[in-house]
Amino acid sequence: MINLDFEQIELRQLATHFVGNKMREEQLKLSHSGTQIGSETLPYLLKYFLKPFKPHEFYQFGHTVELSMNPVYTMMKKLFKERDEFINNSQGLAKLLFESSSHPKIKAGEFNVAFFENIVLGDEIVEAIGIFKSETNVPFLRMNSTTTSFDINHEFGYQIKGIDKGCLVLNTGEEEGYEVLVIDNTNKSNEAQFWKDEFLKLKPLSNEFHQTKQFLTLTKNYVSDKMHEDFEVEKADKIDLLNRSMDYFKFKDEFQRVDFENEVLVDENIIDSFRKYDENYHQQREIEQPSKHFHISAPAVRKQARVFKSVLKLDKNFHIYIHGDRNMIEKGKEEDGRQFYKVYFELEE
Repeated sequence: MINLDFEQIELRQLATHFVGNKMREEQLKLSHSGTQIGSETLPYLLKYFLKPFKPHEFYQFGHTVELSMNPVYTMMKKLFKERDEFINNSQGLAKLLFESSSHPKIKAGEFNVAFFENIVLGDEIVEAIGIFKSETNVPFLRMNSTTTSFDINHEFGYQIKGIDKGCLVLNTGEEEGYEVLVIDNTNKSNEAQFWKDEFLKLKPLSNEFHQTKQFLTLTKNYVSDKMHEDFEVEKADKIDLLNRSMDYFKFKDEFQRVDFENEVLVDENIIDSFRKYDENYHQQREIEQPSKHFHISAPAVRKQARVFKSVLKLDKNFHIYIHGDRNMIEKGKEEDGRQFYKVYFELEE
């Protein structure tokens, strides 16, 4: 995992704008000078901006035709190189976001553009542009002391636990689209995922995290969606294959395509079927196939382990969790048509 350290970070410039929803005829309010921050408030603001970012899944700016046609990427280049024009360029970013905010579910909010220095990335010290949108305004209580009692009132603000939408653009790899971290904690539905796809136009950076995640996703999709079309396979066998796939990535440091096929898929017919699925899968999506060799990312394995299911659901009566030896469970059928599983074990806990 790449080391990302904000311990010595310095916030050099900050501009705050308000970006409404264009479809709902909400306003775009632009600031014409930098945002003032109290010295005692700064640590809380940095925590609010930066706490959600983890150095696992990096992205880079992209475009279907040419990288220079990505307007946010172009504006980032200006922000890094034209320090005297920071306010004007931050306004340009706010205008781009306003033009992209046309889906009815997109919320209005404050839009902060920040210039950071002294970020540790691996063995480098880098600058970064951070863009942050605050959408979830929550109430909080204030208890104020008077000479004889207390008054309790409420105000509205943002929770320090984390920003709603954020993007941290590290000033490295400019020609390839920079190295970018992104978060979106409010919009999970496909139609509302404009932040990463429509506005920023990001694509995954092809590093070990992406390679590991991509191959595990490919394997899960093959077992879940395709394998039964080519072979008669019981669900317990599917779960067993998913478990062996996950174990391969959990207990090895390096991925070798041939080793994975021989140790996990084993059968030549399944290997051939998987290769064809792999090729078609990536051709249809117009993305590159995973490398045949890469270093395995432990954070990516942990993330994908959450979606690898090892549960047999039998009607609404039973769930059987399969974690180990496939030979310890057998499927059968009674003469009256009822199906059953026979489970073997050595020790009851």
